[in-house]
Amino acid sequence: MAQIIAMAADEKYDGIELRFVQGEDSLWKLPVFSGAELASTKRTLADHALTISCLDTSCRFDSPDGTERQRWMTEGERMAELAAELGAPGLRIFGDTIHSGADRASTQGWIADSVRTLAGIAKSVGVEVWIENHGDFVTAEQTAAILAQAGCPNTGVVWDPANSYTAAQEHPSEGAAQLGTAIRHVHIKDVQRHKDGWKYVPSGEGEFPLLELKSALEQLDYDRFLSFEWEKKWHPEIADPEIALPHFARWFRKSCAYA
Repeated sequence: MAQIIAMAADEKYDGIELRFVQGEDSLWKLPVFSGAELASTKRTLADHALTISCLDTSCRFDSPDGTERQRWMTEGERMAELAAELGAPGLRIFGDTIHSGADRASTQGWIADSVRTLAGIAKSVGVEVWIENHGDFVTAEQTAAILAQAGCPNTGVVWDPANSYTAAQEHPSEGAAQLGTAIRHVHIKDVQRHKDGWKYVPSGEGEFPLLELKSALEQLDYDRFLSFEWEKKWHPEIADPEIALPHFARWFRKSCAYA
């Protein structure tokens, strides 16, 4: 965590979205996020004027097995408590996949019911539940349908427009129009099409319409975080974060005219 904070501070990031630390995604298990070490972590973040912009979970509520969904609910509750401790406004979850033998309507129902339940738990500690467009629910329309069925105000979307762009050719202007004020947090990355699929590339060197994304968010008066995503864990061939994070910070300030 000390390394993460130091890099964010050196490159003048405003916040940190947490997913894996020390190879662990159940962050509540780590000493750095409990007891005296948690208090020290919070002080260090404050000393560097850094916000935890979003606390990411691996929770997904797509299984036909209710016991499996409950296992993720327990994980979500523990992570919501940590999010509250860290001052994170939202908890990221997934939908995510239509399993063999299931259909879209049933899967959407399980996800929506789980979102509703977890949002009620998270509300008690002052945290929202944000679902990321991903997997078999990658488009803005599919994501919005889950929230509509969940029907509770303590929810929103972690919008990853590159996910829907590469999977469904959905442009940022289309996604933004569909999701509107449900957007609570935005992932930003650049991608390039290769013969064996889409690949991460340094910001500004790919095909994703980043400036269209900027324009779409401006039209929504979006004033929350843009979170640079660099999935080295799943794509070991891409550049190290020590290269990618400084590159993004420089590119963003120059190309998007932000100080």
